[in-house]
Amino acid sequence: MLFCPACKGHLLTVRHRGGLYYACDRCGGRAATVPQIRRMAGDDCAKQVLRLLLRQSDADGPPCPFCNRPMRRFHVPDPPLELDGCRPCGVVWFDALEMEALPEAPLLNEHAQELMLRERIARMRLEELASKSEAEARPEGWQWLPMVLGMPVELTENSLARFPWATVCVGLLMVAVSVLAWWSGDAEAVMDRWRLIPDEWARMGGLTFLTSFFLHADALHLFGNFYFLLVFGDNVEDYLGRKRWLLLLFGSAMAGDVLHVLFDPRGDLPCAGASGGISGLITFYALQFPNIRLGMLIYWRVLTLTAGMAWFLWMAFQAIQAILQAGGCGHVSALAHLGGAVTGLVAWWFHRRRLGAAGQAGL
Repeated sequence: MLFCPACKGHLLTVRHRGGLYYACDRCGGRAATVPQIRRMAGDDCAKQVLRLLLRQSDADGPPCPFCNRPMRRFHVPDPPLELDGCRPCGVVWFDALEMEALPEAPLLNEHAQELMLRERIARMRLEELASKSEAEARPEGWQWLPMVLGMPVELTENSLARFPWATVCVGLLMVAVSVLAWWSGDAEAVMDRWRLIPDEWARMGGLTFLTSFFLHADALHLFGNFYFLLVFGDNVEDYLGRKRWLLLLFGSAMAGDVLHVLFDPRGDLPCAGASGGISGLITFYALQFPNIRLGMLIYWRVLTLTAGMAWFLWMAFQAIQAILQAGGCGHVSALAHLGGAVTGLVAWWFHRRRLGAAGQAGL
């Protein structure tokens, strides 16, 4: 079910000229794709709307009814309209009576117009990417610090529609629990008591599956997990919402712990840290936002990769490390990373399938 970004009413499917748009049953607002605008108003109008939408950079409009990310507000001079649009979804939002202001297009050859519009869309997107590629490869001043420490940074703007309360609270709780454990009278005893030990996975009723998530071996371990949680977790929370985000995070952590218990031959080696759960968030992020550009510092040169490509390389590295770990080598649980990543992949697949089913139901 799709909801109106203005009044939260239900969006009903309306068929028009061989296509469809979505109309609010309360306020009369409508959501239409660029191809549908072309069917209703003609190729020139659709091309103008698309060009203005692609040029707009500020995402401060109402949430997109399809992906819930803030839309971009832009002005159309002819006819004079203030519209909102979502570039990833290719959807434009019309307030009440705004769609009626569009010109009426003649009924032309649908197939020919579809091909021409696709060609123009592809050309405009390529031009936009080419114009931004040089700027995106230049990190901001503060981003050099994590890059020097070997961390990736987001070079593409990925703004949030709301403050990521769950991400920040879980991160701060990780810091608080770890620091309290280090500063306790007998830090080693506290860590051994609450970390997950594969041969004793059922002790304390299995509670160590949860407590081990918040404990970290040292400051570097904690900093790395805290950084990855904030950089990638906030966008996933913004997209999924807090409840689904928490379910994904702790489901990934549990799956990673189970994989570690089952396949690491060193049953007495404790396991702690949030990296299994964070691996699930990273995977969902990379699959949902595969074209976001990430930067890393390699031999003092900035290497840029898309999130999808970086995730693929990271998964290949984790697979190699997991094979070594199953043979009794290493002190980083790549098995936990893989368990969390697989959970994130499955969650993303089910989420896309659910959206697809909702879209078909609307048709």
